[in-house]
Amino acid sequence: MTQETGFLTHLIELRNHLLRIVMSIGVIFIVLAPFASTLFDWFAQPIVSQGLPLIVTEVAGPLLIPYKLTFLIAFLIALPYIFYQMWSFIAPGLYKHEKKLILPILSSSVGLFYLGVAFVYFALLPMMFQVLPLFVPSVATFSPDIGNYLSFSIMMFLAFGFAFEMPIATILVVTSGVISAKDLAKKRPYVIVGSFIIGMILTPPDVISQVMLAIPMWLLFELGLVLSGVFKKQIKQAVKSREEMLEEERMQSASTMAAGASAAVVATTADKLWEDDNYEYEEADDDHRQLTDAELDAELDRIEAEEKAEAAAKKKATDDSKGNH
Repeated sequence: MTQETGFLTHLIELRNHLLRIVMSIGVIFIVLAPFASTLFDWFAQPIVSQGLPLIVTEVAGPLLIPYKLTFLIAFLIALPYIFYQMWSFIAPGLYKHEKKLILPILSSSVGLFYLGVAFVYFALLPMMFQVLPLFVPSVATFSPDIGNYLSFSIMMFLAFGFAFEMPIATILVVTSGVISAKDLAKKRPYVIVGSFIIGMILTPPDVISQVMLAIPMWLLFELGLVLSGVFKKQIKQAVKSREEMLEEERMQSASTMAAGASAAVVATTADKLWEDDNYEYEEADDDHRQLTDAELDAELDRIEAEEKAEAAAKKKATDDSKGNH
């Protein structure tokens, strides 16, 4: 019953955080909705600035496409709050040193995703729309539809946004102990080749776009190697401090238990002496002196030695009994 109640509590808490996320995106969307057309004009600057016109081929395109873009912008604006809600949900179950690691990683993830989106908007898209018209046949006119332009741009935003998370992935792999930074650095040639393969898959079929994704991924991988050493050192210090704290708590608990046991023995002895008619009771001092660490260790060693001696005696008696039979 207790486990079911705890699971239900977690579900309710998760629902509350998800509702806050949805409400935050909804509020931002409502605020931005009146400016949907203006936002799309700003969004189309990378292609319009190259002198390329945009057309509308869908019947509901003039209404739906700008609002789709507005929803995407609302999501990007709410992204820090979304990560904060995720952090609030998982934080109670983390240790102190894990909290010190997760919080900067979440913050860095948001910043790197924004950086990837900005890189696409300000650098990649303008260059792509300078190169792509060069491949258009002479009998055709290059005039993308606003819906296709939005879908293509979103794909590029997501591709580069997640690709720019390379330092975070590197830090997590190294700090989790899956592989050391030194061993990961030896695999640099594979990372470079993999970056170009990912660039080839995620970008249009031109060399410029591929290179513009592969080189930042490689550089961010190198940045992740540097930062992983810093984070791993901090984690080791945090774990060491936590182990020392747990050891101190264990010693305090053992000392308290030993003190309680000593007090119980004294009380039992006093009761027995009080019941003895031949014993003249003398009132003892109520102040109790707590055992020192040395006395506590000596007492624990004595108890352990007695237990070992008792176990050895039982074993000897068993062996002697078997020998007689």
